[in-house]
Amino acid sequence: MRGELIDIIEWVDDSRHTIVWRFPRYQNQIKYGAQLIVRPGQLAVFVRQGEVADVFGPGQYRLETRNLPLLSTLAGWKYGFDSPFMAEVYFASTRQITDLKWGTPNPVVTRDPDFGSVRVRAFGTYTLKATNPEVLLKELVGTDSAFEADEISELLRSIINSAFGDVTAKSEIGLLDLASNYHLLSEQVRRVVLDQIDDEYGLEVPQLYIVNISVPAEVEQALDTRSSMSVIGDMAQFQSYQLGQAMPEAAANPAGGIAGAGVGLGMGMAMAGPMLRGAGSPQTPPPPPAPAARHLAENGQSSGPYTSEQITQAIATGRIRPDSLVWTAGMAGWTAAAQTPQLAGLFAASPPTPPDATR
Repeated sequence: MRGELIDIIEWVDDSRHTIVWRFPRYQNQIKYGAQLIVRPGQLAVFVRQGEVADVFGPGQYRLETRNLPLLSTLAGWKYGFDSPFMAEVYFASTRQITDLKWGTPNPVVTRDPDFGSVRVRAFGTYTLKATNPEVLLKELVGTDSAFEADEISELLRSIINSAFGDVTAKSEIGLLDLASNYHLLSEQVRRVVLDQIDDEYGLEVPQLYIVNISVPAEVEQALDTRSSMSVIGDMAQFQSYQLGQAMPEAAANPAGGIAGAGVGLGMGMAMAGPMLRGAGSPQTPPPPPAPAARHLAENGQSSGPYTSEQITQAIATGRIRPDSLVWTAGMAGWTAAAQTPQLAGLFAASPPTPPDATR
């Protein structure tokens, strides 16, 4: 193949993960007027003596001096050329490379308002494409004949994992709300990644998705328990319902014997416990009734009201006699004090004359 002139330069890309491919020149010279074919989703880059020259987008070109201004300058072709020349031709894929995956190799610590510091893991997918072949050739490809997406996947995964940790820490989104914010978090992570790789490596991440964020088993169990309790509502009623459903099964078990009877008795006591506690609990006594206030008729005038202590004292001093009229709420009218059941006992009968001690 050496010594021959190359008249057609093209890349029939049958791979799915090749980002850059170098046309195999094998030290052969490119013929003046050769055809350059650049297919959709490709860019062709001419390199001479380590310097990036002309870049061609999709289309078909006849390689002449007017089509290679930078290469002509590098080669010193001031007045054009009509002879074969030597240059490296690289093709860069500008289409999206899909089915690329990422995941956190180690848990990322995030803070949740309910559970505190929690370790989470995440995984997802992303796409990749070349946007600046000049930077890509200088920073990553070098003199390689081909550059695959796998060669930079480890670096990209590290960048994505770091961005995911920063975004989740700053978002302050609770664990219960993470699933509903996958799209928002994915876009934020993608932008952080893009800021680091576009100018540095000439690459772009058009799409990035968080497929799942998982938590440790003990946190997942706590989340399930909380969800179950919110669905159940009244735990006491739910336990009573479960016991009621289980009792017929325990009674119908022919192998239960004494053990089955004990289980049934325990279930019955468990169900009756709340009712017994309610029945046996001490009741708060009602407040004592307010003492009756009474009025006294004196000299044709009503006076009072007087408390029970004041009435008792008035009877003891003789102010209120058995025939004195008194009244209180609930009585039909004025009534003699001695005829009032509450006051009748306060009028002591006069003791009889003691017998003559001398007899």
